[in-house]
Amino acid sequence: MMPNEPRGGSNEISVIEQLLRWLDDGQEAALAIVTETWGSSPCPAGSLLAINEDRGFMGSVSGGCVEGAVVTEALALIKGKTFKRLEYGVTDEDAWQVGLACGGRIGVFVTWVSNDWRKTLAALMDAQQENRPTALVIDMSDASPTLKSKEEAPELFDTDKSRLVEGPADKMQFIGIFNPPLRLLIVGAVHIAQALATMAAATGFQVTVIDPRGAWATKDRFPTVTLDERWPREALQELKPDHRTAVVSLSHDPKLDDPALVEALKSDALYIGALGSRRTHAKRLERLVELGVDEEAFARIHGPIGLDIGAVTPAEIAVSILAEIVSRLRARNR
Repeated sequence: MMPNEPRGGSNEISVIEQLLRWLDDGQEAALAIVTETWGSSPCPAGSLLAINEDRGFMGSVSGGCVEGAVVTEALALIKGKTFKRLEYGVTDEDAWQVGLACGGRIGVFVTWVSNDWRKTLAALMDAQQENRPTALVIDMSDASPTLKSKEEAPELFDTDKSRLVEGPADKMQFIGIFNPPLRLLIVGAVHIAQALATMAAATGFQVTVIDPRGAWATKDRFPTVTLDERWPREALQELKPDHRTAVVSLSHDPKLDDPALVEALKSDALYIGALGSRRTHAKRLERLVELGVDEEAFARIHGPIGLDIGAVTPAEIAVSILAEIVSRLRARNR
């Protein structure tokens, strides 16, 4: 089976997809974007909320704290065909209701979605489909949107963080970063992979399980992720792991694990991990040397895999693996 599943991951992309569907159905709509946060705010900068003229909405800019107020403002902006910058305080009580210890403040930009905005958002979706890093740049003085590629403006992509910046002529701009989805490539459709695939998808990863053994890689066992039944070497050569891709080898079978690790080490993968004890991993490294892998590359392989949390069950091991991947991701972005 070749990978051909819907894209997963970003809640913000799902919000834009829904907004464009409303527009295609002939509804007027608005888009709200978190531009700044202070203190303990429920949603980070770049979080989106789409609102249609019938009070339907999708997404969140506050975890529910001030959503009603933003929707009311958005309805007025749809009628007036304009935009507005808002600021809200999130009380300690409201923050507690959405799972935070204390409150804070958020800045929210809300705009009626004009035809220019519609075209820009459609182009942004095209870029996402093609896995092209894209920045949505909004001029805060007139709400005009433009898109910038990483090639055009690499400085915008120094971090994955959306943010307000001072633009040309001292005009404030909001930079919304839309990178390709984080990916997790799992080699070996084993029990741990079942738990890990579900957890990783919920965390925002686009998950592919690679295993040529048809009895293991089935939709009954992995109903919500992409299955790739090619041999790992061929699959990884095609999938081309990059700096937003984690590769995890779980099969415990050298015929699957070793070629996968060889290909992963040729790439710029964010994270490479392999299941097994220290003794198993030592034998694995001996085999990799025989396959021509430079020993200096061994430091990139997390083995034994996962954070040391005393994990025993497949689900616990999956937790430890995902935690180590996220730790690597966030450490890189700090």
